[in-house]
Amino acid sequence: MKNKLLSFIRKDSMLLGIIIGIVVPGIFYGIFELIFSNFINNETGKRYLERPIIMILAIAINALLLRYFLINRKADLTGRGILLVTFIFAIIFFVLKLNIIS
Repeated sequence: MKNKLLSFIRKDSMLLGIIIGIVVPGIFYGIFELIFSNFINNETGKRYLERPIIMILAIAINALLLRYFLINRKADLTGRGILLVTFIFAIIFFVLKLNIIS
């Protein structure tokens, strides 16, 4: 079981890129939300970093992953999967934030 998981992680595949592209920003969003939810401006009562900014930071983590997989590991398919998920997240973010669909 462990060998199958390690071989899947080392493999260059679009599915691996999609999984990484979804899971890693979700983890970082949770971490950022936990850290920055306690930072509140005493004068205004608002958070220093609002949720949309935290979402963008979590999505931006994929850019670092994309560079790692394309440049360092030469894993083009994995990088394409990460890029696909990043574009989908960006489109969803702007549709929800700008209320394009009424």
